[in-house]
Amino acid sequence: MTRRATIALLPGDGIGPEVVAAAKAVLEAVAREFGHDFSFREGQIGGVAIDATGEPLPPSTLAACRDADAVLLGAVGGPRWDSGPVRPERGLLDLRRALGVFANIRPIVVWPEAAHASPLKGDRLQGVDFVVVRELTGGIYFGEKTLEGPGGAERATDLCAYSTAEIARVTRVAAALARRRRGRLTSVDKANVLETSRLWRRTVTTVLGAEFPGVRLDHLLVDACAMEIIRRPADFDVIVTENLFGDILTDEAAVLAGSIGLLPSASLGAAGTPGLYEPIHGSAPELAGKGVANPVGAILSAALLLRHSLGLESEAALVEQAARAAVTRGVVTPDLAAGAARPHTTDQVMECIVDLVADVSGKAEAKTPSARSASPTR
Repeated sequence: MTRRATIALLPGDGIGPEVVAAAKAVLEAVAREFGHDFSFREGQIGGVAIDATGEPLPPSTLAACRDADAVLLGAVGGPRWDSGPVRPERGLLDLRRALGVFANIRPIVVWPEAAHASPLKGDRLQGVDFVVVRELTGGIYFGEKTLEGPGGAERATDLCAYSTAEIARVTRVAAALARRRRGRLTSVDKANVLETSRLWRRTVTTVLGAEFPGVRLDHLLVDACAMEIIRRPADFDVIVTENLFGDILTDEAAVLAGSIGLLPSASLGAAGTPGLYEPIHGSAPELAGKGVANPVGAILSAALLLRHSLGLESEAALVEQAARAAVTRGVVTPDLAAGAARPHTTDQVMECIVDLVADVSGKAEAKTPSARSASPTR
């Protein structure tokens, strides 16, 4: 059955335009192979939006996102905007709040084909497959902020605040996910110190006891969790945590996968609202324009878009299969190249995945980048 959808593209800053272009090419390949009709609308966000309009999230961009079925974002930020009156990251925070996407889902899977790029020993990486569900629109990132006092004697504050309702709704998302997986939920907080974490722990316990009796619940302090993610990562199934902790822990967990460039995310809200999809890496301005950015995280984010916003499970699984197959073939960017593997460009990795999508769908024979005119990076 043909699926018609409008997808808002927000390339953003740094390597964002390169990885979003790669993900768009894969989505277009899926549409061709399966007879879907995807239309794309591009908007500005972050630093490029500040340069063009003075705002990190122009009204036209927000309107395009609200009218879309899903939003695919690249990255925002960079040192050139650090000293300005408004930061690019403000645009992303405002977009998350405007769309009401409160649950950020970040899968952490170690592909054996990429394990060589992780600094951890191979036995620690066997069987690693867990998901972090990060609360996305509350906590210290969105709390009231102050900066006062004369130069050299300033005082700054950032308010961390959570309500029972905010904690309960993200807990339900995480627990439902755990119920479909291995039935284990780990809630991460700092309840020995923070009042917000004590509320977090009580609320998670109440929701699990009342609504998810078949899901096993564990509690971990965030510092202990940071250690256990490295010490015993295969023991985790689903982790639920607050905004700041989730941001830090998932960047740490990228070490397991071998490269932060491999990891996708999906930010979801209430039914009927557009989801926001983005790789978890930053804008990496030092890599921009060099053709070395890893597009796999953005492409896997597009797979999550197909699954969660468009209900196209088979197509999503196919994209994930093609991305892994490219890595298996050694068609990887420099962050994953080691030993006999030679680095390829961003476009070559994208082209390989596009061809594999066609190949696996039975419509065309895949071609590797070695058959193309472009040469790998050195």
